[in-house]
Amino acid sequence: MFFRRKRSPAAYDKTGKAPVLRTSICTGEQTAGFKDEATGKFFEIMLIRSDADLQEFMEAYGVAENELRREY
Repeated sequence: MFFRRKRSPAAYDKTGKAPVLRTSICTGEQTAGFKDEATGKFFEIMLIRSDADLQEFMEAYGVAENELRREY
């Protein structure tokens, strides 16, 4: 039986970064992370496989659902 190890979230500086949920149009795969607004570079944090994963990401990094942007 496998157990998921809980990782402590890496601290990030909220200034200049926006929480983003990237979704693939073809496969539907979702990745949560932060996008640097100055450079446009995306920093991938975790793969989202279910609603529980999304809730875990939002709780760990203090992101509200209305702050989360979706990109395709």
